[in-house]
Amino acid sequence: MTKIEWKKTEPWYSTRKKARILTLPDQHYFLIDGLGDPNQADFAQRVQTLYPLSYAIRMSYRNDWEIDGYQEYTVYPLQGHWSIQEQYLNQTPMKKDYFKYTIGIKQPEFVTAAVAEKAKQRAAEKVDAALLKQVRFETIKGKQVSQILHVGPFDEEPVSFAKLEDYLKTEGYQRVSHEHDEIYLSDPRKTAPEKMKTILQVEIKLV
Repeated sequence: MTKIEWKKTEPWYSTRKKARILTLPDQHYFLIDGLGDPNQADFAQRVQTLYPLSYAIRMSYRNDWEIDGYQEYTVYPLQGHWSIQEQYLNQTPMKKDYFKYTIGIKQPEFVTAAVAEKAKQRAAEKVDAALLKQVRFETIKGKQVSQILHVGPFDEEPVSFAKLEDYLKTEGYQRVSHEHDEIYLSDPRKTAPEKMKTILQVEIKLV
């Protein structure tokens, strides 16, 4: 069985520190939306809803579930798409309570809508029923992005975003919007804040 080595073959998961420009392909995800401060319990509960679904597929071959085209792989890292709730767009100072987000975990190409639905059924006993109803399986369309690796606490991300902005200016690009994506390569429960690794990613276009 050929193993999916996404850390080696999908460059948007690279820990390269310098800013870069990439074109993302269409990608499949389990997704759930949320509002407010990610440091609160509601965010953690939404994260905890996604992982059992992903592991149901990952461990399917050990649990009497044969999936067509299955390949062994490591579960992909958590990702987040971050923006501001519309009613707070002009509010200052900015507060984390104003955030609007979509968090997700990417799924391999062999995962279909039918497979995703069966994963939800198999994981139902492990997650909150109300939150499970909010999870959707969706294909996010490809786009051109620029990204940079941020090492350190989440609250220090503006320093890395400033570096990314400088890079885009020199390359003749600009951000499409103030929204951005984050890929969490570290587990905050097990990693010291100064060693946290987070990929910061923004959609771009030529100036």
